[in-house]
Amino acid sequence: MSLEEIRSSQEVGTDLEQPVEVSTVTPGATESSEMSNLLEGMETLAAPALVPGDVVQGKVLKVSDGEVIIDLGLKTEVSAPFSEFLNADGQVSVAPGDTVDIWIEQYNEETGRVEISHQKAARRKVWEDIEKAFREQTSITGKVLDRIKGGLTVDVGVPAFLPASHADARTHSNIDSLKGQEITCKIIKINRKRNNVVVSRKLVLEEELNRRKGELAERLVEGAELVGKVKNLADYGVFVDLGGMDGLLHITDLSWGRVSNPAEVVQVGQEIRVKVLKHDLEKGRVSLGLKQLTPDPWEMVPNTYHVDDRVTGRVVSLTDYGAFVELEPGVEGLIHISEMSWSKRLRHPSKILKIGDSVDVGVLEVNMPKRRISLSLKASLPDPWSTVAEKYAVGAVVQGRVRNLTDFGAFVEIEDGVDGLIHLANLSWNRNIKHPSEVLKKGQTVEAQVLALDPTNRRLALGLKQLEEDPWQTFFSKIHVGDMVHGKVTRQVSFGAFVELQDGIEGLCHVSEMEHEHGGSGNAKVEVGSEHEFRVIRLSAGDRKIALSMKAPEPPPPPPEPEIAKPKEPQGLSTMAQALSSAGITPYEST
Repeated sequence: MSLEEIRSSQEVGTDLEQPVEVSTVTPGATESSEMSNLLEGMETLAAPALVPGDVVQGKVLKVSDGEVIIDLGLKTEVSAPFSEFLNADGQVSVAPGDTVDIWIEQYNEETGRVEISHQKAARRKVWEDIEKAFREQTSITGKVLDRIKGGLTVDVGVPAFLPASHADARTHSNIDSLKGQEITCKIIKINRKRNNVVVSRKLVLEEELNRRKGELAERLVEGAELVGKVKNLADYGVFVDLGGMDGLLHITDLSWGRVSNPAEVVQVGQEIRVKVLKHDLEKGRVSLGLKQLTPDPWEMVPNTYHVDDRVTGRVVSLTDYGAFVELEPGVEGLIHISEMSWSKRLRHPSKILKIGDSVDVGVLEVNMPKRRISLSLKASLPDPWSTVAEKYAVGAVVQGRVRNLTDFGAFVEIEDGVDGLIHLANLSWNRNIKHPSEVLKKGQTVEAQVLALDPTNRRLALGLKQLEEDPWQTFFSKIHVGDMVHGKVTRQVSFGAFVELQDGIEGLCHVSEMEHEHGGSGNAKVEVGSEHEFRVIRLSAGDRKIALSMKAPEPPPPPPEPEIAKPKEPQGLSTMAQALSSAGITPYEST
């Protein structure tokens, strides 16, 4: 070693002195020992302090004039351009006093010239960290740079590839949303020679998810209350992130009241407290409730609502069969369409009600097991049938509007809410009516007679034909058996012919009572529309039946001839006399 190098070593504080014990060493030996130590120190100093390819630490002394001055120790100062210390934003990333890693590119021992690179040192450190993370399967952080074919580019110190299938724990519908984000990932493939690194965010998320699931499973017991964050809204409910597992908050469990859209109660991102209703370990499903954290309003219903009570509510829903009325939050009753009006026959509740209407209703029934309350809108209105008996009596003539036609008759509305029935049999005295439309039409105003009245069962029987005189009774009062009548054949049947005697009055001429076309008796062919003279042979006023005959009346039988007296025949002999006679003895002879 040269004298200058020795002096330089002394200036940087190299301690060449070695402690010795004077009592055990002779002066000659001491000199020899000191020389030996000095030579060993010179040999150590002679070894190069900076080896090309090594990474050493230096201290930033100054940052200015486009360069960074760094102290490498041993009184060695080097400089490097700003370009070696620029961050991703293009700014110098060091300041005086910082300790930085330096890659020794070249070192000239004679001239003391050192060429360095901070970027190579940083790159080497990055690769060492990456290889260590790959070996130990630890997580690293990186920033998503850009979208490329099949995935994303992530800066983990070196550009790494994040496949789209590993971007999230589940299939990510929009991986572009990760651009610019700092993410945590694991190294799943590495090739340093090709500078190829493949990372997975999915593995980190699954690992974290499993950890959180394990912690959460201990708390997921029925009845437990947890805090979660609203993750997503659906028509049927809300998905809540419980911190490791999602739970479903069904729309019916959001509120005791009616909810048509979950957005009316909660919003995405909102933190809410929920109650665990059910946890299915096998299927991994959790059912949650929000309304269960407040008292059930139905518990107070038996003490609040009773049959025949009059209450006020708000219409919250209309259906084909009725209207739902909210009596208080969480308690609703149904007005069936049949309970909406005494007079109107509604096809839909919207004809008289709309959502939001305030209505006064009567309570018909309270069914706690089924949580149902039946309401009546017409119960708050006067019942028109309560005064029917006072207004109408049997035999009275009323006027009304034909409201409906059925197979068996016509319903006539004589006042709002009061209908009477005209049965088919009471439409006409003499017509065989098969449907009321043959006589009446819907909406027609008619007069009818009250035949029967039953206000208790809401029944009113009406008659149309009763307003006219019965032609059958008139006919029967004028015609007698044996009378000759003129009639027209209206229809033929297998057993005879029906004959119209006057409007609506028919009689039957049986085949046995028809004249034979050649003058004898038998089945004469009687044409429909032909007119003939008939003789009445039978009348039945009760059955409204008339029997006719085309045959001439039979002449009366001749009077009986007088009986002529015949001579009295001798009385027959007795048995004894016959015996004597056969013996040749006669009774007269014996005398």
